[in-house]
Amino acid sequence: MQWNLDQLRQFVATAEHGSISAAARHLGKAQSAVSTAIGLLEADLGVELFDRSKHRATLSDAGQLLLLEAQELLRQAQSLQQRALSLATGGEARLALAFDEALPYAAIGHLVREIAGRFPHMELVLFNGTATEVAGYVKQERADVAFHFDRGPLRDCFDQRHIGSLPQGVFVASGHPLLDKQPVARKDLARYRQLLMHAEDVQAIAYSPKVWRSDSFYTIAEMVADDLGWAILPVNIAKYESYPKPLQQVICPSLALPPLPVRMLWCQGRQLGPTAEWIASRFAELLKHSA
Repeated sequence: MQWNLDQLRQFVATAEHGSISAAARHLGKAQSAVSTAIGLLEADLGVELFDRSKHRATLSDAGQLLLLEAQELLRQAQSLQQRALSLATGGEARLALAFDEALPYAAIGHLVREIAGRFPHMELVLFNGTATEVAGYVKQERADVAFHFDRGPLRDCFDQRHIGSLPQGVFVASGHPLLDKQPVARKDLARYRQLLMHAEDVQAIAYSPKVWRSDSFYTIAEMVADDLGWAILPVNIAKYESYPKPLQQVICPSLALPPLPVRMLWCQGRQLGPTAEWIASRFAELLKHSA
């Protein structure tokens, strides 16, 4: 096969503009050059692309089928060119991101849509899991970068950066006795079962002698909604509307709960590329609006 992409472009332009002369004007070429290119393409393919018995350039049956193939080949060639340009200017060809399942869905969804628009030729892989799991994805080199709630010190194999924080509070199911007395004291909380976050190497504070544990904020929130106890939860988790009973916040001034810090982590010694840096900066902005 001796045909080339330039011949395909002239064939497609002729089909789309309705005549060789119109295609020549569009491409900035001589009409004779476009006519010759199409003739050579037909000779190489072994089919007539246009019905020349009519005044205008009308596609033959074979031409109609091959036009679709030619358009797709040109689209792929353009995609190849754009991806090569992105790589040549330092962009990542592929990026794997891991997100703590407890981070706001709206912020993550908005970020992913912006990535699609800003880096259309990059291959993206997304992971979700608990705070411990997403750190594990980075350690295993399945993910390049992870975003999760800061639950304590990291191993030496990670580098990290603080990118924001989200509010947390004490929550119970609607109708819980703690809601009858607001604000409450720690001794009031101690009368009821506490549903506590359990994370590797992190000892969360128990304010009640009766404790159940889980490594998932969502599982804890579901148990709260089932009237199994109270829990300290990120506010964005407690606000979801899919629980069996709505969750309501209990005011306990003596706890003085600080915002939950969110951090970005990656393998120690690895240099983050410009795409990862942009994602970190943009996600920090989106978290700020979610707080």
